Formats: sequence, structure tokens, C-alpha cells
Amino acid sequence: MAARGFSSGDLIVDRRFDFAEGLALGGDLTAAIEVLGDALDQVPGWAAGWYRLGEWHAAAGDPDRAAAAWDRALAADPQDLLGAGLKRDLMRAAPVAEAMPAAFVEALFDDYAPRFDLSLVERLDYRAPELLRQALAGRRFGRAMDLGCGTGLAGEAFRDRCDRLEGVDLSAGMLAQAEAKGIYDRLEKHDLAALEIGAARYDLILAADVFVYLGALERILGWCAGSLAPGGVLAFTVEAAAAGEAPLTLRESRRFAHAPAYLHAVLAAAGFRSVRLGRAVLRTDRGAGIEGFVVTASDLAQAADRQGDGEGMALA
Repeated sequence: MAARGFSSGDLIVDRRFDFAEGLALGGDLTAAIEVLGDALDQVPGWAAGWYRLGEWHAAAGDPDRAAAAWDRALAADPQDLLGAGLKRDLMRAAPVAEAMPAAFVEALFDDYAPRFDLSLVERLDYRAPELLRQALAGRRFGRAMDLGCGTGLAGEAFRDRCDRLEGVDLSAGMLAQAEAKGIYDRLEKHDLAALEIGAARYDLILAADVFVYLGALERILGWCAGSLAPGGVLAFTVEAAAAGEAPLTLRESRRFAHAPAYLHAVLAAAGFRSVRLGRAVLRTDRGAGIEGFVVTASDLAQAADRQGDGEGMALA
């Protein structure tokens, strides 16, 4: 997400920023960095300015100054609307982030919502909902929850397989698109990373291309285990970590990839005794297929006690 469109609140500084942008576009990063650096002396709390300065330092081959600028952006905006913390962590040998900032994800998808379906399905050959449908072929469910439902692409794939379909998402813009399709019985705005187990129980919980934004899955899988009805199924997709990558890897796309050993471990810890991982191409990006896992998990251990167990995990 670029800094453009986020005013400093100072007209003179905004004009200097525009001038610096012109220099950068013309290939003179050194001059652009100098102009913006001087301008930031006047507005040291301008997160978007520090974010852009970090991008220019990175493009100029100076990772230390880039990381320092993104540190300043994060200090100015602890909610991290621009995702500066992720950019900073990607510059480090050992990224420390285990989830994307909620404010960054919300702003990203609010902006993306009007063109989401066209971009994802027609241009990137997005296949996660259909792959999940294939993985659960022949099965019908009573009550289903679509986590991170977005504009309702997974909901469209499963509407005829469910008696009742509900969805949650962090982005109001995406929820508005889903609402317009008229396929959900209930939609609510929630941060998946902060869900708490309630009284509702689901026969199916879906998460199509959602956990790539959460990273560490212990908490959300605890919520899923505590929210499934007896005999319920969890089905989700994640991007596959390549050989040699860490169990949980933050990539340049600012999406997380997961290793199969990590997935098996966290699902087992959540109480799932039956787990299947199918490898597939989830979508394309810049002409290349994005490899991932289509995961189905069921047969929860200690089904009668899982509410307490799941809640303990989810709120840990």
C-alpha cells in the first residue's frame, strides 16, 4: 500500500512529497530521499511519509535505513494501517511477525472490494473455493461458517451444500459486496484473530485463502475446534512453504506460507484426529502458479469437552 493519498496535514510538506515522488519516478532516488527526509523533519509523526521513505531506501539498496524508516512509521501508527511492520520484517533475516496487522488487512480489502471478484477469478484464476468444494464432494451440511468470507466467492461455491450459511470478515467493503449477492443467512464484521467462542456450533467451517493473512494458526484453530458441532468439518486453504523455508514464512507478497509439518502439529494440538492435506495450485501470480494445501480436518478428540479446550486455546 503506497503512501500516496495520505496527507501529512501540512500543505507545504505535501507539496514537497509530490516533488519527491516526481524525482523518484524519474530515477533519482537519492534526491527523492533527501527531499522527503527534510520534509519529515517538519512532520515527524507522519506514518505514510516514513513508509514511503522506507520504500525508497529499500529500492536504493539500503536495508538498514529502510528498516529504520519503517520503524518510525510503525511508531507513528501502532495500528500499522500501511503494513510497515511487515515490510520491515521482510528486510530482516528472521521475520518476527506472526500475523498481519488488522488495520492493514481491513484497509487493503476495503480498497480492493469493488474489483475483487474480477481481479481474483478472471485475472488470477482463483480456485480455492472450488478446490474446497471438490475436497468435500458429496457431503451436505446443516449450519456453515465462512471465515473471512470476503465478497462471498466461497459462499457461492457452498450455498447449495448448506442449509444455513453465515460469514464473517474484517472488511466492511467486502461484506457489502457479499451482502449484495444475497447468499448468506447472516453476515457480521469481526477480526478473525480476536474471535471468541460463543454458543453457536457449526457443521462446517470454511476458510478459503484466509489463513495466509493470519500466519500463526494456534488461536484460530482453537476457535474452530471449540465452534464445531459433533461430526463437524474444518476446511481451509493455505499457501505451501517451499523446501528450506521455515514452518511459518512471511513472503514478499506479505502473505504467509505454511509447512505441512506445522499444519499437522497445530491441527493435532487443536484436537483434530483426521487431517488430510492435498497439494494444489490455488491461483496464479505474475504468470506463475501459487502452490498450496487444501486441508480438511475432522474427528475432534474429546468432543464432549472441546468447548472448554478450544476456548482455552483460542484465548491463550
